[in-house]
Amino acid sequence: MHIALEKPQQLVVGLTGGIGSGKTAVSNRLQALGATVIDTDEIAHSLTKAGGLAMPDIQKAFGPEAVLPDGSMNRDHMRALVFKEPEKRLTLEKILHPKIRQLVQQQLDAGAPLYFVLVVPLLFEKGGWGELMDEIIVVDCPVEQQVHRVIQRNGWPETQVRAVMQNQATRETRLAGATLVIENNGELVELIEKIDFMHEKLIKKAQK
Repeated sequence: MHIALEKPQQLVVGLTGGIGSGKTAVSNRLQALGATVIDTDEIAHSLTKAGGLAMPDIQKAFGPEAVLPDGSMNRDHMRALVFKEPEKRLTLEKILHPKIRQLVQQQLDAGAPLYFVLVVPLLFEKGGWGELMDEIIVVDCPVEQQVHRVIQRNGWPETQVRAVMQNQATRETRLAGATLVIENNGELVELIEKIDFMHEKLIKKAQK
């Protein structure tokens, strides 16, 4: 059950991509160019840090093992738990998702000088976001490049990276749902050029 979100007057651009595709690099650059970025992952982190709004419910639902001594969510424990028992993932989502949507709505209501970028990593896996978006940017790169980047960045074994990717939409599904695509298969300089070009297009659309 989704809380219906109210679409603001300004342009709302969805941003998504598989793990290791480069979503953060794109959202950081768009933010530097003046876009108002709302990142649902960052909101989820704020809800599950020490003193976060979701922590009392998480402790109640999952017990003391779900909480680290500092009062934040024990991510390693929860990651292992939801991987082993998928119904536990639903319990966690029922706690987090309404709160995430509430906080997103607050930020949308505050308005944006240029346009909004709403970062939703699992945009195609979880419903209830698409109706807000005027455009959907997918950051794309070959699967092997994704795997290589995540191993380098997180130090995970390859099996763990591929297991995460198994739970994400396929590259084909993402590309089919995109209205705009940024290919991130080269150097950072090339990526920045592509983002800057897209920003100019989005500004024009936002001003219509």
